[in-house]
Amino acid sequence: MILLSLALTASLKSLPADLNWRELGPSPISGGFSGRVAAIGCSATDANKYYVGGADGGVWKTTNGGTTWINLTDEQPTSSVGAIAVDPTNDNVVYVGTGEANYANHSRYGLGLLKTTDGGSSWSLLAQSTFAGRTFSKIVIDPTNTQVLFASIAAAGGFPEKAAAKGHPSKDGPLGVFKSTDGGVTWTQLLNGIPNQAGTDISLCSSNPSIVYAAIGRPFGSTQNGVYRSTDSGANWSKLGGGLPTGNVGRVAVAVSPDDSNRVYALYVNPCDSAGNNGTTLNGYKSTDGGATWTTAPVGSFQATYGWYLCAVGVQPGSPSTAVYAGYDLLRTTTGGASFSTITTQHVDNHAIAWDASGRLLCGCDGGLFRSANNGSSWINLNTGLGITQFYAAISLSPANTDLVLGGLQDNGTVQRNGNTSTWGNYIGGDGGYTAIDQLQPSHEFAQYQGAGDIYRSTNTGGSWSPVGTGISGADRAAFFTPVEIDPTNSNRVLLGTQRVYRSTNGGTSWAAISGDVTNGAGAIRAMSISASNPNTVWLATTDGNVSRSTDGGATFTKMLTGVPGWPRVTREVTVDPISDQTVYLAVSNFGIDQVRRTINGGSTWQTLDGDLPDVPVNVVVPDHRYPKVILYAGTDDGLYATMDEGSHWARFGRGLPHCPVIDIKIDVPHNRMVVGTQGRGAWQITLPQLIGPGIKK
Repeated sequence: MILLSLALTASLKSLPADLNWRELGPSPISGGFSGRVAAIGCSATDANKYYVGGADGGVWKTTNGGTTWINLTDEQPTSSVGAIAVDPTNDNVVYVGTGEANYANHSRYGLGLLKTTDGGSSWSLLAQSTFAGRTFSKIVIDPTNTQVLFASIAAAGGFPEKAAAKGHPSKDGPLGVFKSTDGGVTWTQLLNGIPNQAGTDISLCSSNPSIVYAAIGRPFGSTQNGVYRSTDSGANWSKLGGGLPTGNVGRVAVAVSPDDSNRVYALYVNPCDSAGNNGTTLNGYKSTDGGATWTTAPVGSFQATYGWYLCAVGVQPGSPSTAVYAGYDLLRTTTGGASFSTITTQHVDNHAIAWDASGRLLCGCDGGLFRSANNGSSWINLNTGLGITQFYAAISLSPANTDLVLGGLQDNGTVQRNGNTSTWGNYIGGDGGYTAIDQLQPSHEFAQYQGAGDIYRSTNTGGSWSPVGTGISGADRAAFFTPVEIDPTNSNRVLLGTQRVYRSTNGGTSWAAISGDVTNGAGAIRAMSISASNPNTVWLATTDGNVSRSTDGGATFTKMLTGVPGWPRVTREVTVDPISDQTVYLAVSNFGIDQVRRTINGGSTWQTLDGDLPDVPVNVVVPDHRYPKVILYAGTDDGLYATMDEGSHWARFGRGLPHCPVIDIKIDVPHNRMVVGTQGRGAWQITLPQLIGPGIKK
């Protein structure tokens, strides 16, 4: 079956039907790490069966304890996962709350509740109108009546607040605690005694399921935040005091022992500001009388300054005195919260805690999934084949080696594929950002991590790296990543953007500022593109909505558009056409507005090319001039789309690419291929048809 919809033009229909995407990885990177695991669901009876949710990588299943994995949801409308619940009486019935409730800019909105009754072979999308645009932090099931479910619902994350919702029309919908009595088909918001505020956790006591504890925890702070309890299966709620904070607090987590409804643990975080600062640990708490009274649990400060991002508590089944608190590392108590020991995990930033049917501890973190048979004293890695890494823009290709792909990953550094393998090398560290490979001297590469001057260069194809930020002021305002672009006609000339443009004339060894502030006074450059046909033409986009053009190599800029919304970390939203410096494509990563735009006169006027493209955020637009009519590719939050009639008609391109955010696109003209970087499912490659005369080679 041809892969492109019948709505496309005859020219685009002539493309062959055997355009198949191939996954490149990494799964895992060297060191055994994968991407962020946001949710874990375990079978109640089979110790080797788990369901795991990648933050943007969809749902994965193992039936052999993590030796091998299979993705279950690549064809579903979203890959963002916040919560998983497995029916305790039938582990083929699984509920997946879409939308990740960890409040980062990359904690993306959800589209409802996914449910399977056959172990993931097929799915139903439920409650779209109830939950779309927001996120699930937890789902729990009443073991005495598994048609009864509770869910805690939060806003999509980001700084500013809800930036990760990307303007979804339902981003401001109801929050808090919801209940279903028909297996997830319909839901009721519970409001009797509990507020319509961010629900950050929920916990149910299996031995007495009429008792439910919920956490309300808007991370920016609220006096309504705290732990709430219902003793009548959610009909009525009361906010608990008795030693818990009563003032303005941030994110909150809560867990009750599955075996003892009197044994409850909680974790409170200080409110963060609008930029995500100051979200430190407030305190841990414990109760032995069902929440009537609480005493502090000595957890100290173990969440760095971003407890808004990592805040979870779990209680081991069968052992009410054993609990684990998740933060930068893990804390473990075996004394009911009287004392704690630090567990050094295999990777920092921990989000999900679970125990399998044999009592082994599972931990989901920014590095994937790990398991311990002794509650964290030692760990084994379960990431082989778990392809959930989250690329940022920009990925880079080598003209000398088609196996080599360079890119930056969320919290897993800069990575490079050096051969025909799904295991990639890992370089530098932190969050891997923008990369660039010199197309004239391919042994020269650039990489970075977050910060104004944190730029590194390799002159031996990634064998070693050295900082080359001399001349870049660390005091400059910068986007999370500073875009860096090599002049395609002169690789000694390299540009980098903070609030202003820096230029290197010696291949990145040293830099000097050549422009003034190109923002409105508080933003930073988040995207940059140099014309290949006229390198004096430079375009950029800023975090405060400016799209600007320079015709003198980046010294002065004219604002061509203002007020353009977008995701704070997109870095490929503006693309100068490789043939004409007067033609520029703009991707807008937001719902409800013009998402694909083009100018053919240097920005004087703009056309909208959305046509019948679904209303979905677009992260990158790239033209392909190898055919008689240009093909445009759009990387969206729902995969890759193509058009051959200037945007009137769009369709998915190729077979097998997951429905996940495509964050970057690289067309390798000499080798007739395209490589995309996704946020949640790694990198993928497709061989493109070659031109033969007026037609397309199949």
